[in-house]
Amino acid sequence: MGIDAVNLGRIDLNLLVHLDALLNERSVTRAASRVGIGQSAMSHNLARLRELFGDELLTRGSDGMRLTPRALTLLEPVRTMLAQVEALVSRDQAFDPATAVRTFRFGLSDSMEVLIMPALLARMREVAPGIHLRLANFDASRLLDELDADEMDLAIGYDLMLQGQFHHKRRKLFTETWLCMFNAEKTGITPPISLDDYLRLPHVVTSLRPGRNARGIVDGALDKLGLRRSIALTTPRFLTVPSLVAQAPVIVTVQSRLAHRFAAELGLSLSPLPVELGEITMSLLWHASYDRDPAHSWLREQVTGLAAEL
Repeated sequence: MGIDAVNLGRIDLNLLVHLDALLNERSVTRAASRVGIGQSAMSHNLARLRELFGDELLTRGSDGMRLTPRALTLLEPVRTMLAQVEALVSRDQAFDPATAVRTFRFGLSDSMEVLIMPALLARMREVAPGIHLRLANFDASRLLDELDADEMDLAIGYDLMLQGQFHHKRRKLFTETWLCMFNAEKTGITPPISLDDYLRLPHVVTSLRPGRNARGIVDGALDKLGLRRSIALTTPRFLTVPSLVAQAPVIVTVQSRLAHRFAAELGLSLSPLPVELGEITMSLLWHASYDRDPAHSWLREQVTGLAAEL
């Protein structure tokens, strides 16, 4: 099918930039601020967009502006198209990490921050000093929405946490196994830990889920055996766990790479688990609209390369 140059000539690319801002901000005032124009100019552009699409696009409701069904169908295509145009232009401009100035927002747990970010930060300071890394924990239930709303550039987590759609891209970083970590003197046991001791000793659990339910992969494996464990403490912060385990007669099930690091630092004991959990895959996730962005692509290669060295 040929391109309809007459109809395309009616479309101002800047108008689509303003449409993207309106669709994401759902506010004329915030959209105007986002693209750096006055509120009256944005209101005028909204009127032009309504005429162009033959739809109200945004309507006023009790809780503010709402997107019409037609507007909802435009969210992803408009953002993807603008990103592709930006990538098309930027590919003609050589990306130079030594002079690039840009912020990348990472969603990841503090355990992955400990494992990956020290090496990545060192690499950035060496070869890309103008790159700013902004790190944040993420809620797995909102992760894809944050990627879609361009509130996050990259996420690192378990594959099961990163179940995206066709417009989300994924790259495997590494596989991980599990170990049990404890203070042998406080618990009175030596490796390997038995199933009876594993069930008898209270556990420290990390969970980002709010509420009372802190069940995880261990509980699922024990359920299959008709068994339950005792939980002494649940925390959303992994970095406190080694100190907690070092001071009390408790145990924790932890990823093997981190377990070896913290056991060496604090003199803790490690043991294979008496239950089978299997391996987990850690992956990198991003929105497809950044797939061909030179800077984004370069940073993904850095993360992947460093993960391969772990």
